[in-house]
Amino acid sequence: MSLYDFDRALQTAPLCGVDEAGRGPLAGPVCAAAVVLPENCAIEGVGDSKKLSAKKREQLYDEITAQALTYGIAFASVEEIDTLNILNATMLAMQRAVQQLSVPPKLILADGNRTPDWPHPSRCLVGGDGRSACVAAASILAKVTRDRLMMELDETYPQYGFCRHKGYGTKAHYAALDEFGPSPVHRRSFLRKWSMAHEQP
Repeated sequence: MSLYDFDRALQTAPLCGVDEAGRGPLAGPVCAAAVVLPENCAIEGVGDSKKLSAKKREQLYDEITAQALTYGIAFASVEEIDTLNILNATMLAMQRAVQQLSVPPKLILADGNRTPDWPHPSRCLVGGDGRSACVAAASILAKVTRDRLMMELDETYPQYGFCRHKGYGTKAHYAALDEFGPSPVHRRSFLRKWSMAHEQP
């Protein structure tokens, strides 16, 4: 069954897919997107954003935003992540993305095993970006949007290499933290072990 067949089999339109990008990085906000595709939509190549090249994601981003009935993209900030925790901040970003939709969905498919408290019927779909076309489309919008932001932050904080790892905890990223310490866009709640290891005796 194709991703589009899965969506059509639900016989629920407008159908909205929701996904996030950036739950795991040490720096930068978490991003969520909500997408409602037309019933007859068939954008070639839509799939799990993590399995697509950056060039392909950028191409699909333009096609999805051009063809979607409506879509929303939103962030939860580093400060919100540190205050609320990453799960609750992710739910907040998802809520904000859905609030931007100009067409109210009859059903929301949310990637993962949790959904926010929103005024729409919804269903969790573990691995949804590999099963549902609208969820896959949302994953692409969220990933591209967050990657673009991290490229912008790289210009402000070039010493950390955000353009290469997008804030994830690579060896090079930790080496930069060791040398320069955290920036204002680092998630302090994600750096507790690192901070404890670097506390002055």
